[in-house]
Amino acid sequence: MNTTQQETVQTPDQDTDVSKKRPKPGERRVQILQTLAAMLEGAGAERITTAALAKKLDVSEAALYRHFASKAQMFEGLIEFIESSVFSLINQIYEREANPKAQVTKIMTMLLQFAEKNPGMARVMAGDALVFENERLQQRMNQFFDRFESSLKQSLRLLADVQKSSTPTVDAQVKASVLTAFVVGRVQRFTRTGFKRMPTEHLDASLAQLLA
Repeated sequence: MNTTQQETVQTPDQDTDVSKKRPKPGERRVQILQTLAAMLEGAGAERITTAALAKKLDVSEAALYRHFASKAQMFEGLIEFIESSVFSLINQIYEREANPKAQVTKIMTMLLQFAEKNPGMARVMAGDALVFENERLQQRMNQFFDRFESSLKQSLRLLADVQKSSTPTVDAQVKASVLTAFVVGRVQRFTRTGFKRMPTEHLDASLAQLLA
């Protein structure tokens, strides 16, 4: 979630307050989400308040609500970022990789690497950051993993055909469920160990066992 910083040119007669850069429309919204994601990486992240978020940004709480109607809407913004990032990458994998087993391996690896590189987002994916928030946020995260499972199932169905399975649809459904549970477990372990146990730990060996 990178945002481009606007350069500020100051003339000699400018007051220092005037020279303070004001974010462009839409830029503040991104800045709020970036700051929230960063705060989710810290201790006590499960109880982030809008007051703490506003203080971190050096703005008033009212300023936050000019961009988001509620804290739940801020979390929805993070979930939208996770969804758009992950599923656009899955589509790229489909486009570039024809082998169904390689597709599954790359999709699994991509999601766990995404969580590893974005610890704050991983807390949202694991549900830890959503415990005290609106129930619809957890439901939406559940839907994310249902959709992820369906993506795996698409490739696993092709793999079952290649392997001449007598029950390709059932095999794909079962294996997609197992692989999704593996991903969720790895993300949860990552967040609940304070980001000490990496989601990609021994990943190649683990996937070799799961896809044998």
